[in-house]
Amino acid sequence: MTTESVIPEGAEAKITTTETDLRDLRERLQGWLGRQLDAGSAPRVYNLTRPGHSGMSSVSVLFDLDWTAQGVPHTAHLVARLAPEATAFPVFPGYDLQHQFDVMATVREHSDVPVPHVWWVETSVEPLGSPFLVMERVSGAVPVDNPPYVFGGWLHELDAEGREALQEASVRVLARVHAIENPAAKAPSLTVGSGESSLRHHFESERAYYEWTRRNDGLRIPVLERAFDWLEANWPAEPSPDVLCWGDSRIGNIMYDGTSPAAVLDWESAVLAPRELDLGWFLFFHRCFQDLAEQFSMPGLPEMFRPSDVVAQYESAAGVEVRDLDFYLVYAALRHGIVMSQIERRRIHFGEADVPENPDEYVLHHRMLAQLIDETYEWEK
Repeated sequence: MTTESVIPEGAEAKITTTETDLRDLRERLQGWLGRQLDAGSAPRVYNLTRPGHSGMSSVSVLFDLDWTAQGVPHTAHLVARLAPEATAFPVFPGYDLQHQFDVMATVREHSDVPVPHVWWVETSVEPLGSPFLVMERVSGAVPVDNPPYVFGGWLHELDAEGREALQEASVRVLARVHAIENPAAKAPSLTVGSGESSLRHHFESERAYYEWTRRNDGLRIPVLERAFDWLEANWPAEPSPDVLCWGDSRIGNIMYDGTSPAAVLDWESAVLAPRELDLGWFLFFHRCFQDLAEQFSMPGLPEMFRPSDVVAQYESAAGVEVRDLDFYLVYAALRHGIVMSQIERRRIHFGEADVPENPDEYVLHHRMLAQLIDETYEWEK
């Protein structure tokens, strides 16, 4: 079963992404690398390509690099991740690639989580027009977002045992990230201001992000504001202790070799927070995609990533009890709702969508979020 053979009309959204002149980029990147490598290294950049399913929080470019060190020729297969240019109607207010670089290096050094080696980070816009980092390229398969992997593709080709193995291995990734001891000392960019809990800091950052998305049109989205109110009213009495949270914890950010994670990617949202922040995001994303499949009368993958199964697997792997999961599921739906509202504005800006009559329709999963707030949503169908 191939993805293309099962995708119904309307399931794949047209989303304009940043265009990159690869010829110009090759020349500028090659010049920059000449300044990073030893004199006489004679770097040559070639085989530049854009991956077919690149995210919206950054621009990825694959390339090969040849150079010489002490008379010995070397070749590396690399990835450059560039922050989008401001002219591309950004989805997020900023892109802290130094933070991502630091967190990836920390996780790679202090755990066995398969994180690609990051070679360099450049925070100036001068060399390529945007800040960027360069990391090793890893081979493998990634569950795609657009159209969502639940509609078809290689996950559907796995048998039940294979999908169960992939699920367990993915949950273990979360437990292994969360097990890193004293992460704030290892990655100082994770620290939160004194006198404020990490969860409150994260929540207020999301509120500020919502206000940033409406800075130009002043649009209020009722379902998102109801979610903010619900979360305030249902705030955990005693949140779990802080751990290093991946932040964008979902299988679409894992590259797999068969059913085993080969690379864990996209660390720009990494934070200190209760572990349930990652679990809520992890569970919400799959279920949001599954609901979308069912809306198109597609079977999806309903047996995967059921909350009760994932919680049991996580508690077994991490040796801790999961708390207040309902709160974090609603919080995940709110967070993604803010992102989706800005993506919809972006699509309207580029003429890919019309302005909806109902402001809630800026949020793709607004019905799901409303049901979560009303506590009528059924997770275990």
